[in-house]
Amino acid sequence: MNLKQLFSAKDMTQGPPWKRIAEFAVPMLLGNLAQQLYNTVDTIVVGKYVGDNALSAVGSAGPVLNLLLALFVGVSTGAGIVVSQNYGEGNKKKLAESIGNCITLAAIASLLTTVIGLLITTPLLRLLETPESIIGWSASYLHIIFFGVIGAAFYNILSGILRGMGDSVSALGFLLVSALLNIVLDVWFVAGFQMGVDGVAWATIISQSISAVLCLLKLLRMKDIFTLSFQDLKLKKASALRIIQIGVPSGITQAIMSVAMLVVQSLTNSMGEMVIAANVIIMRVDGFAMMPNMSFGQAMSVYAGQNVGAGRIDRVTEGRKQGMLMAVAFSTTITIILLFFGRYLFGIFTQTEALIELAVKMMRIMAVGYICIAATQVMSGVMRGAGDTMTPMWISIFNTIILRMPLAYILAHFTASDLWPKGHPFSLSISLVASWAAGTLLTAIAFQMGSWRKKARAIAEHSEARK
Repeated sequence: MNLKQLFSAKDMTQGPPWKRIAEFAVPMLLGNLAQQLYNTVDTIVVGKYVGDNALSAVGSAGPVLNLLLALFVGVSTGAGIVVSQNYGEGNKKKLAESIGNCITLAAIASLLTTVIGLLITTPLLRLLETPESIIGWSASYLHIIFFGVIGAAFYNILSGILRGMGDSVSALGFLLVSALLNIVLDVWFVAGFQMGVDGVAWATIISQSISAVLCLLKLLRMKDIFTLSFQDLKLKKASALRIIQIGVPSGITQAIMSVAMLVVQSLTNSMGEMVIAANVIIMRVDGFAMMPNMSFGQAMSVYAGQNVGAGRIDRVTEGRKQGMLMAVAFSTTITIILLFFGRYLFGIFTQTEALIELAVKMMRIMAVGYICIAATQVMSGVMRGAGDTMTPMWISIFNTIILRMPLAYILAHFTASDLWPKGHPFSLSISLVASWAAGTLLTAIAFQMGSWRKKARAIAEHSEARK
């Protein structure tokens, strides 16, 4: 494979399924790891140069940010799946139209997110009982992020489009450039200019905006696959609705998970700054641990989407088995690393021994759950790629609203003590692992029931009729 082929769209309907999935998933994994560097470097820099309270402030902002970003997360998911199906079908006109509509929807989603985010950030932080010692920093951080959210929105949408056509390498390259810039700007703004929490927020939005511009330039140069015109940017009812119908359930899923995180964050906040800070560094390490699972899930969505569009449903089933083996192997390796080396990872974020000890114990409870997530992501990825985004949404609603939230509060209530008057921090980890295990079981049952297969056959028959 020459350099031009490496940075180009890839047909996942031909060749060994495991090889096509790996060619996509590995650059995707590296890209996800690079994206995780945004928040991780922010955390390390504020923890080292500002202090543990600043670390807590950035962490407390996370659930609020995720909730309000759910809108374009949904559009991004819909974009990737629709583009992968159109690319597999080989319809250039339809492909250009769907890409243009994705760009317009991204612009609308960014505007709405910015306005809503700037208006409700502070009231929402107060509702969550964010400690007064950090609420000012958290609000300031979020206001800056929402002011520049268009960069994050367009990167997610445009990289989703590139990945939908099988090109995860270009998205990786652009993100690596952006991640390196983010690291430099973080240190420069915080350690050099003493900008504190605001500095890491500005570094993030500048870096994300640059990655978005690079993705757009790449798309405009792919004239051999599609030609984008201003006419394609005009919302077409069929294309826009298709993107929204597929993307909205994923957006709702993200929003529901974010609401659950907010409710649990309120419980975490009530336990004090030490637990908040421990939860922050756990979530940063968790972000890296989740990356292989998320990467294989996204790879399976694109793989399934292209093959469904091409009418190759036999390859979808074969690819699911091979993708599952690879994803579980990766997650098992990560679980072993976390169990044996977690303490050293947490030491990167803080020198406070009590904080490290608490984080290590909580992470040991969570570690085995990553294998469950691997299986869930592969099966959910196939269902989404086939156009069935509703089933994963309902499973997520059950896991987060019906199971995880009540269980966290119940466990906290029964583990309250003089040392932990609001409940033991382990209640947060145990409730999370329980929801992951339940999610795997429910997803496996739904996958075997096979409503996704009916959707896949309908799409394949429609594509065949158009040829």
